[in-house]
Amino acid sequence: MNRRGNLKLITASIALGFGLAAGAPQLALAQSKDTIKVGILHSLSGTMAISETVLKDTVLMAIEEINAKGGVMGKKLEPVIVDPASNWPLFAEKTKQLLTQDKVSVIFGCWTSVSRKSVLPVVEELNGLLFYPVQYEGEELSKNVFYTGAAPNQQAIPAVDYLMSKDGGAAKRWVLLGTDYVYPRTTNKILRAYLKSKGVADKDIDEKYTPFGHSDYQTIVADVKKFSAGGKTAVVSTINGDSNVPFYKELGNAGLKAKDVPVVAFSVGEEELRGVDTKPLVGHLAAWNYFQSIKNPANDEFIKKWSTYAKAKKIAGHMDKPLTNDPMEATYIGINMWKQAVEKAKSTDTDKVIAAMAGQTFKAPSGITSKMDEKNHHLHKSVFIGEIKADGQFNVVWKTPGPVKAKPWSPYIEGNDKKPDEPAKK
Repeated sequence: MNRRGNLKLITASIALGFGLAAGAPQLALAQSKDTIKVGILHSLSGTMAISETVLKDTVLMAIEEINAKGGVMGKKLEPVIVDPASNWPLFAEKTKQLLTQDKVSVIFGCWTSVSRKSVLPVVEELNGLLFYPVQYEGEELSKNVFYTGAAPNQQAIPAVDYLMSKDGGAAKRWVLLGTDYVYPRTTNKILRAYLKSKGVADKDIDEKYTPFGHSDYQTIVADVKKFSAGGKTAVVSTINGDSNVPFYKELGNAGLKAKDVPVVAFSVGEEELRGVDTKPLVGHLAAWNYFQSIKNPANDEFIKKWSTYAKAKKIAGHMDKPLTNDPMEATYIGINMWKQAVEKAKSTDTDKVIAAMAGQTFKAPSGITSKMDEKNHHLHKSVFIGEIKADGQFNVVWKTPGPVKAKPWSPYIEGNDKKPDEPAKK
């Protein structure tokens, strides 16, 4: 027995060693016999903890639910939680740890695009699997990543279309305001090109950026107010993390109301508004693919599950006031689709699971049957625009007729028309 056990161990070690040298270990080989390990890679401290901590809890809730129903292929899921602490290089180190030391089969994680860009070369080199649950700027397609958040055509472009329409206030001038990193800058590059294609002049577009963790928005809000004197103005906000709290507080202080200068945000949901007096913000907008306020049986069930779980686990804030949001929904869809793909593939082997993910469907809390595109690793998603209400929830004022297929490569960036709509095989 010892000889056979040692031989198996040596064989697995050699396979793993050769795989690392070749850049593509078969991570499933090292999987524990009794459990399937699942990596959770979210900032639990630092500037992004305000948004990311609840996604860690969403994965844990889904794992508990899956395990209660018998697990995956008869095995229990075992979460491995790490805290990259809003430190972008640390995301890469923690990913390497999860894949090579902890031997996870899949990772659910990241929020900012700079953290995802940090992780990307590691999951590609080690042939790992990342489920990324947040809206982003597109311009990326990896064999090793499934993008369950929105591409620009599933959030940013529809939001601008709405603000240009009569119902949205017929905006003529635009302030593109974001945190200074890849997602806001690339999204705004796309939006600037899109606005120009609609006849908006450069002088009617004002682009502004602030660092992560920025807290003094007095000058910026004063500048927005001044700029808006030149014609009907809207603000497109790609501010991320805890900077949203002082930004919205300053909007309220300055009396900048939605009827005068509407702000549409792409990274502000129910969770980010938790610490803000929302009464002065009534009527400002957010564009997402899900809101807690959407009425349908699937969402009722999702909210009930989360409320019960949050109270049982005494999750800070949520045990008294349970909130759900878009990235939580995208996380929940992702882990359930991954489970279905593993069961279809009858394996946790990365390449087999990737193949089995194509075309997976799941009844989403948004009310649609969400589908993973057969080729481009993105979900087909409905788009909703919601107005902030006094209670911090959103009233949906516009939505697409049905799910929208993602365009990872924006047609408003030159040369993208020649890029394939599926990741390169490696």
